[in-house]
Amino acid sequence: MSFWKEPAALPANDGPEVRAAAGFDTLDLRVRLHQRLLEMLNLAALDQTPRETLRMEVRRAVIGLVADEKRLLTPGQIDQLVGELLDELLGLGPLEPLLKDDEITDILINTHETIYVERAGRLERTGVRFQDARHLLRIVNKIVSAVGRRVDESQPMVDARLGDGSRVNAIIPPLAVDGPLVSIRKFAARPIDMARLVALGSVTAEMAEVLKAIVEARRNVLISGGTGSGKTTLLNAMSAHIDEHERIITIEDSAELQLQQPHVGRLETRPSNIEGKGEVTQRELVKNALRMRPDRIIVGEVRADEAFDMLQAMNTGHDGSMTTVHANSPRDALLRVEQMVGMAGFDIAPRSLRGQIASALQVVIQAERFEDGRRRVVSISELVGMEGEVISMQEIFRFRRRGRGPNGEVLGDFEATGVRPKFMEILTARGIQLPPEIFAPGRVST
Repeated sequence: MSFWKEPAALPANDGPEVRAAAGFDTLDLRVRLHQRLLEMLNLAALDQTPRETLRMEVRRAVIGLVADEKRLLTPGQIDQLVGELLDELLGLGPLEPLLKDDEITDILINTHETIYVERAGRLERTGVRFQDARHLLRIVNKIVSAVGRRVDESQPMVDARLGDGSRVNAIIPPLAVDGPLVSIRKFAARPIDMARLVALGSVTAEMAEVLKAIVEARRNVLISGGTGSGKTTLLNAMSAHIDEHERIITIEDSAELQLQQPHVGRLETRPSNIEGKGEVTQRELVKNALRMRPDRIIVGEVRADEAFDMLQAMNTGHDGSMTTVHANSPRDALLRVEQMVGMAGFDIAPRSLRGQIASALQVVIQAERFEDGRRRVVSISELVGMEGEVISMQEIFRFRRRGRGPNGEVLGDFEATGVRPKFMEILTARGIQLPPEIFAPGRVST
């Protein structure tokens, strides 16, 4: 199948290019040539054409079209233009170079004119931009339609994901006053494991050993932290220690977990259709997951009444389940879970509810993103039961902040509190050995 609508539409001029014209405006020229190529191309054949073949043919067409516009471009500028046009045809246009840059972790689009990126925890403005709001909206629709979602005036907010699992959030007018706003949380091509977290200074080697043991001993874990604190990254790293023979069911609003085990069932919520029907919530997926014979259930993030069903799963034989929650401290995390269970509409006495939480969860891990951009696990705490009407919790490790360095970096140490966790008995029973000196009081690691 030819990817040209008509052979005659292909410009015959494939001669050598000449010197560059002054003031080469790649954005303006790219938009015009893109429109002309769309008129010439048989779009149905693009997916069946090897990229290199398409590159050569598009290059021939571009040379002819540039000549028609009486523009003078060098071979390097032609190659740049061809690459950008292929990104428009096959990819996400101006975003492609940013998505390919492994140093970038977040892409923040503030209307079509302004794009910021995060590198090494710092935000910086780029020179990349879209032609106009319609151009940006076309790219957004390309992203969301690929995962069966939509964004328009009737539904101006959407969560979606890219093919590599990167998380996308978009909000458009009338809710976004000045124009579309898009946030892309990139996922590393290679999942970050616990060894990498140690190298980055997010945890110490001793803390990593304890976290590994917690997973292997099938303790139920709640990971707490603010936006961008590394909760999902930590969840991915910890999940790597789940035995490959276990059946795992993951439940997310937008699928982004990167579990490496062979036996993983991935579930994702579905928004309502244009008629307001067909929505599938996390709570419904958690209920369904219980019928799927899981060994562990992993919920990407609990936000509402699905917290009740998650606790039920943890209390009914699905040991080793994990989830995350937005909260600023381990105690706040438990309060948020309590509030979310209340959203389920059950009339449960506070003491009884807290007893269920204390029974279901064994470990709360607090992650934090500091002002220097670094992400650290600032607390590992164990739930040890109830004292009256209060859930009793003891901290095992913590990060103690000492100040700021000359370049603005946050200084501090990881230290053991001296508390020997109660789950050590379970670790020993399962044949998991941890050196007792790990928990020695005041043991400090920078």
